[in-house]
Amino acid sequence: MKLNRVRRRRRDMQKAAAVNGDRLSELSSDRLSELPNDLLLNILERMDTLDAFRASFVSKRMQKLPSMLLQIVIDLGDDELVRKNSVVTDVTCKILSKRSPEITIRNLKVKLLLTPNDCRSVGKSVGLAMATKKLDAAEFDILTPKNSYLCKDADLLNYANQFNTFFADCPDAFSGLTRLQLENLRFGESDIPNILTTCKRLESLCFFECDAGIQSVLHVEHAGLVELVISHGKFKTVQLDCLPKLQRVAYTWILDENPLVFGFVPQLSKLSLTNGRVSDKTLMLSQLLANVQTVSDLYLNVLSEKIWFRPECPRVLSHLLGQLQFVNLDNLPEECDIAWTMFLLEAAPFIEDLCITVWDHKCARESQKSYSKKSDVKWEPSAPNFKHKNLTKLTIYGFQSDSKFMGYIRRVMEAALNIKEVSLHDRKVCNLCAVLFPHVGVRPSTYPRSFEEKDSLRKKITEASMMMASPAVIHFRS
Repeated sequence: MKLNRVRRRRRDMQKAAAVNGDRLSELSSDRLSELPNDLLLNILERMDTLDAFRASFVSKRMQKLPSMLLQIVIDLGDDELVRKNSVVTDVTCKILSKRSPEITIRNLKVKLLLTPNDCRSVGKSVGLAMATKKLDAAEFDILTPKNSYLCKDADLLNYANQFNTFFADCPDAFSGLTRLQLENLRFGESDIPNILTTCKRLESLCFFECDAGIQSVLHVEHAGLVELVISHGKFKTVQLDCLPKLQRVAYTWILDENPLVFGFVPQLSKLSLTNGRVSDKTLMLSQLLANVQTVSDLYLNVLSEKIWFRPECPRVLSHLLGQLQFVNLDNLPEECDIAWTMFLLEAAPFIEDLCITVWDHKCARESQKSYSKKSDVKWEPSAPNFKHKNLTKLTIYGFQSDSKFMGYIRRVMEAALNIKEVSLHDRKVCNLCAVLFPHVGVRPSTYPRSFEEKDSLRKKITEASMMMASPAVIHFRS
């Protein structure tokens, strides 16, 4: 009897909780609906637009709010986009079709799968929004149904044809774009110039695995382009002919040619360069940057392969690197001494921040065969009395407590009169490397672990800076 009473009481309590939960949900919904529109819009704009669209169905009044959003950002992950591309199309078109022409969209970003009907529907809707002149910034990020690993040459040509049809059907949308990201397209010779001519408001252009044919030469001219990113296309050369507002360039090339030629780029300040091909050919920065003297932020990625740029006499480089303040040397091979990097400090007297990553990142290599072909870089050691007045921070990823690293840090600290901070990190970890290359051994790490080990190394390093007015602080970050 007692057990039955307990069970009945428990059921009564569960029913009461369910009723109260429904009432609470209704109360929350009512209270949310009672909030002023500007506050509700502020809440919705902090959400992904698809989530905001779903949330708006809480009440009839809220269903009008998505058409009043100042930011429309639909940016799903790649796998999710494959499943929901039609939903993205439907929501984008509904929101834009119901908008008041008096409300300015500050930012519109749509990531789309390259499917003809969906792209055309979104393009037409965006084109109509462009016609109101009430759209500050607009971005298309177009993905292909196959990723780059699965794409054959026929796929690249087919996707380019599909994009060209989309482009031709929706000129109003593209004429107002400020950012465009494309992937896996092999264009015809005139296609990219046509994009640049039509997209007059374009500020950022990103190509991944795009080109105009193997060994093609790309000429780039645009009055307003600020950022250009090209990764892994099979261009022989990219010539930046006339880009008066260009500030940022990132280029990863895979053909063993003269990769990049700078023409008129008077505002270029940030340059990122990666050689994605194993080659015995080395480039000279003095030739590559011959027409550029404005770079303040330089990123050079070796992809754990052979060093592809050659140390040069500082006097040859000094007039080209006179404004350089930030230098990032990424994925230097572990067995290569890093002392050669001093040539950059000698050539660029205004560097403030130097970051070096030493890492045999197997995933990044073109071939495991290249591992045994690497060699130390030949260079002329810096003068013993060399001093640098502006370097304030040195960061090293992949630090090991051996003579190579210790000697380098001491040399930098002796030369850098005003260095304030040295940050030392252990090797970076890539779980994929261990899965894909379990047979390749990993050198045991000698990074200090205990407090005693770190303190001992810190004292050894700071011996070089005892004569400085304010010795650098050494951090072990890992």
